[in-house]
Amino acid sequence: MPDAPSRLMIQRNGEITIIQFLDRNILDEANIQQIGEEIASIIDAAGDPKLVLSFDNVDHLSSAALGTLITINNKIRAKQGQLRLANINQQIYEVFTITKLDKLFNIDKSTGEAVEKLS
Repeated sequence: MPDAPSRLMIQRNGEITIIQFLDRNILDEANIQQIGEEIASIIDAAGDPKLVLSFDNVDHLSSAALGTLITINNKIRAKQGQLRLANINQQIYEVFTITKLDKLFNIDKSTGEAVEKLS
């Protein structure tokens, strides 16, 4: 399904790429794979990737989605880039805390705060 519509809204703010998820529930394996591939292509195209992932619309994440986030984080670090997560609701943040992913990722309250820290 290479012609599937994007599951992401992508904005550029100078050298920073802001990615917002369009799905409220990121649970379906095929969608997660597509999201991972779209973000990987953005990282591959950037010399020094600076990404903000906004979870503004997201209510639920599967464990496969968390695995994809870890893969994205590793890919960015391999290119000496930076990744920040923003707008994570309390329920999802608790999952990050329980799994200790809050220690792996830089998490900000808002997209604006994340962009400021990357600038």
